[in-house]
Amino acid sequence: MYRTFIFLYPLFVRLASLWNPKARGWVRGRKGLLEDLESRFRGENRPVAWFHCASLGEFEQGRPLIEGLRKTHPGVCILLTFFSPSGLEISKKYTGADVICYLPMDGPRNARAFLQAVKPAIAVFVKYEFWHFYLSALRRTGVPTLLASAVFRADQPFFRWYGGFWRKMLGCFTRIFVQDQVSLELLAGLGLTDRIQWSGDTRFDRVLELTGAALPALAGAASPHDLAGGATLPATAAPHAPAAARPLDPALAPAAAFSGDGPVIVAGSTWDEDEKELVHFARTHPHIRFILAPHEISKEHIRAIQHAFPESVPYSTYTPGTHARCLIIDNIGMLSRLYQLGTITFVGGGFGGDGVHNVLEAAVWGKPVVFGPIFDKYREATELIEAGGGFTVDNALALESCFRQLLDHPDTLAAAGQAARAYVEREAGATGRILSYIQEMDVWVRPKNVS
Repeated sequence: MYRTFIFLYPLFVRLASLWNPKARGWVRGRKGLLEDLESRFRGENRPVAWFHCASLGEFEQGRPLIEGLRKTHPGVCILLTFFSPSGLEISKKYTGADVICYLPMDGPRNARAFLQAVKPAIAVFVKYEFWHFYLSALRRTGVPTLLASAVFRADQPFFRWYGGFWRKMLGCFTRIFVQDQVSLELLAGLGLTDRIQWSGDTRFDRVLELTGAALPALAGAASPHDLAGGATLPATAAPHAPAAARPLDPALAPAAAFSGDGPVIVAGSTWDEDEKELVHFARTHPHIRFILAPHEISKEHIRAIQHAFPESVPYSTYTPGTHARCLIIDNIGMLSRLYQLGTITFVGGGFGGDGVHNVLEAAVWGKPVVFGPIFDKYREATELIEAGGGFTVDNALALESCFRQLLDHPDTLAAAGQAARAYVEREAGATGRILSYIQEMDVWVRPKNVS
């Protein structure tokens, strides 16, 4: 079945590329890729650290590791690969890696050719990437292979009676760093106790970096990694090192001018379903301003938002002083910094099928975080609620009640914001734990050949 998938998937993408720009990018980005990689790495004498991410979200998780490795091993060549176009296109200007490209489609021939060209000294897969032939080739050639910030659920194929094929892939990893105790126990149940380690989630470190905060070098270094030894996760991590607040990014100046001194709700990564729940509150509370950063920024969708939300204006055409009640962010890359401008934040996705987006980007700024009812697959959303910094709502009426409760009670608003920030700080340190393991590995030589 897997071989059928990796054979048919490129065919369907090529067909879709006739009308879909993302599919077109997927196809074009892989044309002649193996030849280009062979040429690029032919004269490379530095050891290569290969990081692979499915898309943009996984890149944000892997980014602290990439940048941390660059500091501890400045002589390493860093290769960053993506599976999806969204991750690659947004990360093209990223300077933390020496080479950024797509990963050739999985298959025995491609995997062999890729490793022969790149000759990685170490491979790091982030969160959810399991490619059978690549992992098998890495294991066969003895390349240390890590899985970082992984999270597992009991309903995944690895833990079902038919999951033998998937369990074999887990056995290809030298070390699996997991986010939580549940994942640790699930993998221990498969007999993998000798290669699993709790690290936490590197996204906490990443969002803290965005605020200009100093990360602990190795928070919670003594945290457990051997479940068989009877260890349990610590109740709290090492305290977060305080740092001076980073000055406001000049690129945010127009949005800051729009926000003014009154209450502002920053709604990020919103889908149609989220916007339908938000619009009633926006229409009935004209004194409250909205900064709306939709997930989809096509011209058609921006026009639809303008039609729905009163007195709204796209960011690209806004000039300070223009009268508006809703500022629509029609670009990519600002959202994680925009949350700091909000009195309350709303994170989209919770009213749609895939679930809520990244709540940590909002929580790290010390703001209450509100989201829809679909969040059960995201432990950070559940834990944020338990910490007192997150709030879930089922519909527009509940949304209005939640907003009003926070806005009408400054003490409640402040306490929720403080709880949100404290939760992020408490969970920081995964990057240091993983880099500590890498630091102990004696792999930093350039292999002469990979067969």
